[in-house]
Amino acid sequence: MRVKVKLFTTLAHYVPDVKPGEPFEFDLQNGTTLSDLMNQLNLPERETKVIFINGRMQPLDYQLQDNDEVGIFPPIGGG
Repeated sequence: MRVKVKLFTTLAHYVPDVKPGEPFEFDLQNGTTLSDLMNQLNLPERETKVIFINGRMQPLDYQLQDNDEVGIFPPIGGG
């Protein structure tokens, strides 16, 4: 199956040739969870804060489906 992934701000540097916020496609086996995807992309869990699948927040045990759109955000500070 194939999903579309967007990594925002500092998370993009974990995947070669990916620019922040630009989607890229990623092939996965059926039954892959969001946690599995993060491991395959070498994203440290401590550096991710909010994860959306098709515009809705999902837990790490969410089982991805073909054509899902994944957005992963780091913790954001400001003031």
